[in-house]
Amino acid sequence: MPEVSLDFPRVWVEFSDPADADQLFRCDLTWLTSSWTCIFGRGCKGIDATKPDDGCCVLGAHFSDKADEKRTKKWADKLTDETWQYRRSGLKKGVVEKDEDGGRKTRVVDGACIFLNRKGFAGGEGCSLHSLALREGLDITETKPDVCWQLPVRRTFERVTRPDDTEVLVVSIQEYDRRGWGPGGHDLDWYCTGDPIAHVATEPVYVTERHTLVALMGEAAYDVLATHCDARVAALADARAAARTKRARVARLAPLAPHPADPA
Repeated sequence: MPEVSLDFPRVWVEFSDPADADQLFRCDLTWLTSSWTCIFGRGCKGIDATKPDDGCCVLGAHFSDKADEKRTKKWADKLTDETWQYRRSGLKKGVVEKDEDGGRKTRVVDGACIFLNRKGFAGGEGCSLHSLALREGLDITETKPDVCWQLPVRRTFERVTRPDDTEVLVVSIQEYDRRGWGPGGHDLDWYCTGDPIAHVATEPVYVTERHTLVALMGEAAYDVLATHCDARVAALADARAAARTKRARVARLAPLAPHPADPA
């Protein structure tokens, strides 16, 4: 099956941040209860068809701020020649470059991010910073650039003035689809969040990406989100069970708006 359309019905939930009364979370339940999972090395086609083994690492990672860049460099210092294929290049020329607009990002070497160990590297293929986290018993939110560990979840901010002139910061937690890459998203040869081949997890996104969501929302807000997601997962299961025995599958599932890339 091809990637699904970028526009389809979604179910959202809004709730106040338990830790900040002036902040409101708006969360995409359709995405967070989907069965997406990263399939790097397990069928990933890569965003550049000529480099399928490089996944989504061919463009390098833009840093969110100076702290993000500093933290990434700190963990890079812990890598060795045995665990980082391009360490000597990093030591010689640095690990940062600027894009055409002056944005700072990880340097691209041989067509992909300098931290990506290529297929066949004796120390293991894949992100060297990701592997470092696994070896150190850490979560990847600590060692990788922000944009890398946040994928496939996208967080956006919007300050909204309500009819009574009060202001609230609306924090959206949603699918990081092609559009999250900006105009360049149109040029990606393939992207995983909308392809059924990547919707094969045995647990939903809000469970498998718990650490990511806690880092983006805070523990208290995540607990509220998980309660809503639990209820939705149960409702989807009930609807699908009923649809198998009654010829009303579309009618029963439509109000729940399941992700179209999920298994039927």
